[in-house]
Amino acid sequence: MKAYMKEACFAPKELGCYVHIPFCNGKCPYCDFYSLPRAMELREAYAVLCAERLLEAASRGMRWRTLYLGGGTPSVLEPRQLDRILAAAGKALLPEAELTVECNPSSVTPALCEVLRARGVNRVSLGLQSVVERERQILGRQSGGKEVARAVTLIKQAGIQNLSLDVMLGIPFQTERSLAGTLAFCRDTGAAHISAYLLHIEAGTAFARETPPGLPDEESQRSLYLYACEWLERAGYAQYEISNFARPGYESRHNLLYWSCGAYFAVGPGAHGYTDGVRWHCAPDLAAFLAGAPPVVDGPGGDWAERAMLRLRLCEGLREADGIPQATRLAAEMLEPHGLVRSDERGIRLTREGFLLSNMVIGRLLRDI
Repeated sequence: MKAYMKEACFAPKELGCYVHIPFCNGKCPYCDFYSLPRAMELREAYAVLCAERLLEAASRGMRWRTLYLGGGTPSVLEPRQLDRILAAAGKALLPEAELTVECNPSSVTPALCEVLRARGVNRVSLGLQSVVERERQILGRQSGGKEVARAVTLIKQAGIQNLSLDVMLGIPFQTERSLAGTLAFCRDTGAAHISAYLLHIEAGTAFARETPPGLPDEESQRSLYLYACEWLERAGYAQYEISNFARPGYESRHNLLYWSCGAYFAVGPGAHGYTDGVRWHCAPDLAAFLAGAPPVVDGPGGDWAERAMLRLRLCEGLREADGIPQATRLAAEMLEPHGLVRSDERGIRLTREGFLLSNMVIGRLLRDI
């Protein structure tokens, strides 16, 4: 424990915290996050160790402005195991902190929601992806639209109104019409936040080993992304980041902390932290984590180029106050006629077309720094 805390240096007193829950009921074919299907026998020991590390952080003066439990699937833990982790994390929560738990609709139960309510969880991120049965089956999703609606009802009955739904774009057989049905479902649930991510085939996933049928081509993916952006805007969801949309005041404070290069602590295999100007991660190895392995230090972070790269993911982009170098201004002037960026007295920001090529555009803007 002490070795872990020593390696994960953390001078800031107020920061975010990410807890990775590396368990799920089944591995989705597109997922490259570290997770172990089933592994029931390891969950109790993991919950105990997570709680210990969170309590140790609290005893050393850490205070969470935001807390995010992701995975994997946090909701597959037994309610008492999740309660143990949330109770420990609660020792360091600041008043008005944002407390998010990711849930899979199929594992949302009244008992789970009672734990969320009792521990002050005020935001739930629900993995929807699509309400179209054919699309969900290809993605390996276990629950249908009715089960998602049931999960939403239970979450709201627990008093949690800040609901975020994940939607996937560019999935096999998806059309603008089917996507509209999914987005309308999200709107009709009263979701305050929607994350709409383009499907990327990641190395090591089932989709990488065998390309699924019906995968949209690059131009179709582009059209689906732009269609989603415009549909959500008309429905009252303002885009504030490449893949994130929110009703006013419901932007994810935890993710904004990442994109503003704020400090955050981390617990769990595969989790990344950034504290005291140092980036570090816990190896994606549950056995090593349970054995007490310290985090791996990745090196210093937070220089101008890194901060600029993160800010350019936001619709607000780089501001004049960020101190934009002349080389970046010149690069923006070259990209602007192509409709990829906007450059003016406010700063530099990517357009939606630019977001579709974000890696290339951001790389060009920062290349000569």
